Amino acid sequence: MRRLGWVIAAAMLMIEVAVGQEINSQALLHPAAGTWPTYNGDYSGRRFSPLAQINAENVARLTLAWKFQAKPGDLGNFLGGQIKSTPLLADGVLYFSMPDNVWAVDAHTGHEIWHYRWQSAGGIHIGNRGVGIYGDWLYFLTPDNHLISLEKKTGKQRWTVKTAEVDEEYFSTMAPLVVGKHLVIGIGGDSLDLPGFLEARDPETGALQWRWDAEPKPGEPGSETWPSSEAMAHGGGMTWLTGTYDPELNLLYWGTGNPNPVMAGQSRKGANLWTCSIVALNPDTGKLVWYFQASPHDTHDFDNVETPVLFDAKVDGKPRKLLAQAARNGYFFVLDRTSGKNLLTKPYVNLNWSLGVNESGVPIPDANKEPKPDGALVSPASIGATNWNPPSYSVETGLFYVNASQSYSEFYLTDASPNPQGYGGKDLPLYARASLRAIDPTTGDVEWSHNYHEGFGMWMPGILTTAGKLLFTGDPATNLIAFDPATGKLLWHYRMDSGLSNGPETFLLNGKQYLVVGGGEFLYAFTLGE
Repeated sequence: MRRLGWVIAAAMLMIEVAVGQEINSQALLHPAAGTWPTYNGDYSGRRFSPLAQINAENVARLTLAWKFQAKPGDLGNFLGGQIKSTPLLADGVLYFSMPDNVWAVDAHTGHEIWHYRWQSAGGIHIGNRGVGIYGDWLYFLTPDNHLISLEKKTGKQRWTVKTAEVDEEYFSTMAPLVVGKHLVIGIGGDSLDLPGFLEARDPETGALQWRWDAEPKPGEPGSETWPSSEAMAHGGGMTWLTGTYDPELNLLYWGTGNPNPVMAGQSRKGANLWTCSIVALNPDTGKLVWYFQASPHDTHDFDNVETPVLFDAKVDGKPRKLLAQAARNGYFFVLDRTSGKNLLTKPYVNLNWSLGVNESGVPIPDANKEPKPDGALVSPASIGATNWNPPSYSVETGLFYVNASQSYSEFYLTDASPNPQGYGGKDLPLYARASLRAIDPTTGDVEWSHNYHEGFGMWMPGILTTAGKLLFTGDPATNLIAFDPATGKLLWHYRMDSGLSNGPETFLLNGKQYLVVGGGEFLYAFTLGE
């Protein structure tokens, strides 16, 4: 396992692109060193860079090249005012977003090129995770559920289409994923017991190509896991975080959110497919190929949207195409991404909501840990053992890295009626301790961990690993940190104005490697000093 992935890494290590190269399907399949063309850098979700100009030997020379302050206007809450997006790099320009806002910034200098602002009709402004690029066009989603296309060079709006109704309390936060001539987008929303879905849109016009529903229709496979058509029609399974893609298998991998009502499960007895699952879809048709359910009949808000990370390895002496996920419910899963067959299920934090796993590696919920009127002590808390913040997989170490939280909450049932609505409950966080964990995907064992400061247990920023034998992430004390990914040794840190709020990225410009991170409303760029 420790030597896997070099063929893929070699394919990624191409010469720096010349200014003016178009970001097209081939550029997304084989990203060059001078680009970051999609949310995770490439389709795999590994967030591993083959660049090594910045490395363990010289990382102490990292210095701030520039800092850009985004001024989006009043977003209405603190979380919405953070840069959660991973900027995309094309033609020496960084493109990034916050709710209702997109910027183009010169990657060499940090100077603003243009700023686009959408006049919102409402929606939950909790964050925006980035834009998508197709040719000379940009795409992003708004809290009031509009898909907007902009001219990449000027920021001028090309068109806008509505994808869901804001009055129904749908909202949109994810970065669109471009796969061939499909623009794949997902949706969020919990409060009004809505059905989740995933869509593909035409990048030329925004027209709907296909829609996959997170709940089956009556009589379809999976419907037997719901008690009624009424429960299915309101069942949740939101698709609010960007998925991954295998071009050889032509399969799209996506995580789905919790069922609704969120914490009151008495009106939806059963496993509630396809909620809290990893699903594999045909990107040309939207047809379900396979699924794996991480949290059957979830009653703890354990959205299973965390990144499905793709890599190849030998299992029992045979090469396998694998998918790994550190799930919000506290389990680490490894699947065969061709078939969806479970190969490994193991906790990466202490958890108590489950009685163990069945013969298929699916966790078995403990009914005694469902929310109760007088409370039930559950680990992890609803914020999860991890959350949306991106993990990383290093092709050098063969380890999977995740910022995790060991947490406990008291879960209360507040609506015990036969037909509850909305959340139907709440949880009271009691304790949380955050740590950076390195997991061996062959065993599920935590190889090493780094505990962050006591009292900051909900802090789970994104991660980047590189061929320079470096791992970059942040801590609750607003430090950007470089670790040795093999041992967890701390190698370098920089105190930012606020904590790391997105996934770090790196790229090459004019022969110089840059590291770019977001912290609050600031974007920071670092490079090697003399």
